[in-house]
Amino acid sequence: MSGRPISGFALKGSTATRAIFVALFCALSALATAGAYAQNTAAPNFAPSGAMGWLKAGNGDEFLPPDAGPGPVMFDEHHDFGKNIMVTPGNNRPAKIADLSNPILQPWAVEQMRKDNAEVLAGKVAFSARARCWPHGVPGFLLYPVHPIFFIQSPKEVVMTWGQDFQTRHVFLNVPHSARPKPSWYGESVGHYENGDTLVVDTIGMNDKTFIDNFRTPHTDKLHVVERFTLSKDGQQLQAKVHVEDPGAFTTPWNAVTRYRVDTRPVEVPLHEMLCAENNDDHFHQNLVPIPQAVTPDF
Repeated sequence: MSGRPISGFALKGSTATRAIFVALFCALSALATAGAYAQNTAAPNFAPSGAMGWLKAGNGDEFLPPDAGPGPVMFDEHHDFGKNIMVTPGNNRPAKIADLSNPILQPWAVEQMRKDNAEVLAGKVAFSARARCWPHGVPGFLLYPVHPIFFIQSPKEVVMTWGQDFQTRHVFLNVPHSARPKPSWYGESVGHYENGDTLVVDTIGMNDKTFIDNFRTPHTDKLHVVERFTLSKDGQQLQAKVHVEDPGAFTTPWNAVTRYRVDTRPVEVPLHEMLCAENNDDHFHQNLVPIPQAVTPDF
């Protein structure tokens, strides 16, 4: 090891001296790494009562654009679908037709989405992860409407769950990412608190089976998402700013926003079990992405 540079220095001298230097260097590096992830100030309380959830506020199940710069895929205003979710008899305005003129999309993503748009325009029901019992992934998890999101906070972890079929995200606090996380539906999320009002969540390691949004915007397994959840001063509103990078699917990083309000409706305590995929035969064969079905019965 003699003469090998470490952080710009060459180690010289006796073996004992070198060993002491290396031990000191490693200790200082560990302290620096710990400091980099122990950025949390006082944690904002996202759940002042056990029954309190956050309900998506405004813009249905879509992202809002940022104040400036590249933003998310939005609906195509040339197809005035009136925010309908499904094509129904007598209503030829299909749901979720993506605006493919957004320059963030790589050519292959545009072509894939063009085919999906064409199927919906031809009368098929648009894909919706929640209606198909598929995980939303990240950042699609932020687009659940109707049912609230709940936060469970502990010193080492934040758990986010959706109030319908209890899909769950785990955010591990003040730790680095794994060197090579195994791809999964929700990836690997690490986070920390900032300024006493914000939870910052950094997610990598996602598979490529989910969509970014309800316009069926695809991504690759190189997807990297950073979310900043900021609590309002009165504790009644929650804003999530989203930063998305994926050079395999997008030409540039882009940003989006979504907002929540306190859900004031009475909730069931304890929350009862809901099985999204129970009795899920696809009678009409309308799905762009099929509902999961078991190959064999459970018993």
